[in-house]
Amino acid sequence: MATPVHRNASLSAVFVQEFVLVGFGGGAETQALLFAVFLALYMVSILGNLTMIVVITLDARLHSPMYFFLKNLSFVDLCYSSVIAPKALANFFSTSKVISFEGCATQLFFFSLLATTEAFLLAVMAYDRFMAICSPLRYPVTMCSTTCAHLVLGTYCGGCLNSIVQTSLTFQLPFCSSNRIDHFYCDVPPLLQLACGSTALNELLLFGLCGFIIVSTTLAVLVSYGYITVTILKMHSGSGRHKVFSTCGSHMMAVSLFYGTVFVMYAQPGAVASMAQGKVISVFYTLVIPMLNPLIYSLRNKDVKDALQRLRHRHSLVQKGGK
Repeated sequence: MATPVHRNASLSAVFVQEFVLVGFGGGAETQALLFAVFLALYMVSILGNLTMIVVITLDARLHSPMYFFLKNLSFVDLCYSSVIAPKALANFFSTSKVISFEGCATQLFFFSLLATTEAFLLAVMAYDRFMAICSPLRYPVTMCSTTCAHLVLGTYCGGCLNSIVQTSLTFQLPFCSSNRIDHFYCDVPPLLQLACGSTALNELLLFGLCGFIIVSTTLAVLVSYGYITVTILKMHSGSGRHKVFSTCGSHMMAVSLFYGTVFVMYAQPGAVASMAQGKVISVFYTLVIPMLNPLIYSLRNKDVKDALQRLRHRHSLVQKGGK
């Protein structure tokens, strides 16, 4: 629904009360297939991230800065996918595919908040590994619990700041008669396509802020891992070198997947216009990456696998004791 407000003879803006999320095209069979894919990705993401949170919380051996950050990453991924997936799943079998103006703004706010927080958090995790490997004697003092809490709080503050800027500027725009968002969730690029007024400032901020966040956090990761690589090559112990490479390899894989897809979507000037490609990329970083992260960190991390075995053993003993 929209109420017209005539601004001049050539342009009519509207007060948009709701949007329509167009989503993906295709018939009933295509929609059913996409529903199954989205549901499978979402359920695996929930199960994997909840498992990581529970294991790290319950196993005292994992109460270290690295796993504190990893637990927060799992929490962000869990919330991140939950902001997008439920509404997308509901719309596959909905005829209206409507989302209210307030609901759209809320979804964009939390999506932007959590995505930006994850970018900063991955950089913090790289810094943590840098301190642990390159300055092991100073590590317990430098990365104390208070410092870790402040670093995580800082990632959320940075995410919140970017989210406030993007959301407020986007929803201050006058929207034209069409309220059909060419996407499966509310995001800045497809919303800008519906605006009547000039979107130059919005596109500049989208490109500038996202570019700055991605470049600065990527630089922090690359510098950290540059020093880590040099330190690893100086190690004389083969087993120690393999353990460090395994741990850092998991993080680098997660970093490459996330930063790569987000850069393609937001940090290049032509990103706003390529909606068809954007939908596919968006599926990857809103559902596939949150699903892959716990698998990457658990399958490649001996400490996590050992913790899972200890929890299974403890559970089996409790069951036997109950009998």
